[in-house]
Amino acid sequence: MTINCKGNLIDLSTPKVMGILNVTPDSFFDGGKYKSESDILSQVEAMLEQGTTFIDLGAYSSRPNANFVSETEELQKSVPIVELLIKEFPQILISIDTFRSEVAKNCIEAGAAVVNDISAGHLDDQMIEMVGNLKVPYIMMHMRGTPQTMQQMTSYDDLLKEMIYYFSERIQLAKSKGIVDMIIDPGFGFAKSTKQNFELLNKLELLNIIDKPLLVGVSRKSMIYKTLETSVDQALNGTTSINTISLLKGAKILRVHDVKEAIETVKLFNEMISN
Repeated sequence: MTINCKGNLIDLSTPKVMGILNVTPDSFFDGGKYKSESDILSQVEAMLEQGTTFIDLGAYSSRPNANFVSETEELQKSVPIVELLIKEFPQILISIDTFRSEVAKNCIEAGAAVVNDISAGHLDDQMIEMVGNLKVPYIMMHMRGTPQTMQQMTSYDDLLKEMIYYFSERIQLAKSKGIVDMIIDPGFGFAKSTKQNFELLNKLELLNIIDKPLLVGVSRKSMIYKTLETSVDQALNGTTSINTISLLKGAKILRVHDVKEAIETVKLFNEMISN
């Protein structure tokens, strides 16, 4: 199970970690934290030293009820940072977290390696064709609506069945547009209630029927800190617990704020399955 990133074959039979780099002022955990080039470079250097395989760069917060960001503003925030990171860390593998095809195109042309789309092409009908033309891996997430409306769209007859149908349809479309490497993200917290998030976690292995690498992003999300009756700042232990469960159920990429702890989780998991 490999994906081709800028000519490098990344073997996902061994789980990998994706470190989050948000350059938005309103992301739910680290919004506004990385304001200067030195802050950004310091954080990315730390994540790379800790062992992350990917850096996921986002310039549009996708938290519930997030502020709208124009395409121009997203481009102005993301492209220069891709260029900065490529200059400083030439071997870096950047995933650009966007649902806009023009942002994806410009960031890939600036040196990013992967497109991570929370809408799986539903919010920009040019996205899937664009990714096919760019010949890069595509992460497609399950979501309904937009970040502003998704929490009003949580009614399902059969959550996992509907998700499998959703991904099957998106994968078929992506194949028809020339996309070869695809990763699926079940979208914890996106158009799902806390109860539905735990139903999804409980049945996560059912998504392996799709036969695509599975990315899980639960880092410090409300399903954790609300259930534990704590805060986002106190949600690391809960994140690690759910990441462990996700690896046992087939996750191949953990998308996290805390790279060191995720790398340790993967190492322990690998040691277990090697015996």
